[in-house]
Amino acid sequence: MKSNNPVLNREFATFREAPASAATLQGMYDGPTPSVDQRVMTLDDVIVKTGILFVILVVTAVAGWKLIDSAPAAVFVSAIAAFVVGMIVSVQRTTKPPLIMVYAALEGVFLGGISNWYQKSKYINPNDGNIVAQAVIGTLVCFGVMLVLYKSGRLRATPRFQKMMAIALVSYLLIAIGSLVSALFGVGDGWGFYGVGALGIALCVIGVGLAAFTLVLDFDLIERGIAAQVPEKESWRASFGLMVTLVWLYLELLRLLAILNRSN
Repeated sequence: MKSNNPVLNREFATFREAPASAATLQGMYDGPTPSVDQRVMTLDDVIVKTGILFVILVVTAVAGWKLIDSAPAAVFVSAIAAFVVGMIVSVQRTTKPPLIMVYAALEGVFLGGISNWYQKSKYINPNDGNIVAQAVIGTLVCFGVMLVLYKSGRLRATPRFQKMMAIALVSYLLIAIGSLVSALFGVGDGWGFYGVGALGIALCVIGVGLAAFTLVLDFDLIERGIAAQVPEKESWRASFGLMVTLVWLYLELLRLLAILNRSN
């Protein structure tokens, strides 16, 4: 089963090999005990690595929150740098934890800055509360709900589900690009299609839904990676892929809240 998260899909596919023969298994049994460096990835590994990455992201987000006022260009440069580093991590066959941590730091600077910008935007009604805190809580709740639904078996990454998600993600990407172009011409008061009344709200809701359902695909790939006994070092890549999805979910929620709370 493939995931629509290229970070996880590309690497874990390498380990989907045919079952070993009886002779191969006997050779493995008779051979030396694997060393610590050869141990396989576990769920605990993924949880710990994910925690480390999010600590880095939160710390640098504080810096980004302050930078948007004094050096806004630095925030958007960090966004471009995070994209470049993220692409490098995605295409590399070997996992490099320091590079993944650099990505988390750069992404944190961008998230902190853009969150501050949303909160202080002239379009946002200051009486509607802290939309950043609401987006954070919403992301955590959504993550928890999707995890429970996945573990209970109510949501599974079936072939049909994966195909539908692939079509939906490509379609949404094309709409997002079109919205960005239209925003440059002032459509939706600079929000693009997302600022056009009920259409904008509907697109935001779709974006949140797609990001949430992508978590199901990520959970599935992590579970399959553990079952395939990929090397422990791959837990960094698994955590990176999960963080990419959660950051996307947070940004979609933040935009939805910003549009819902726009001042009249």
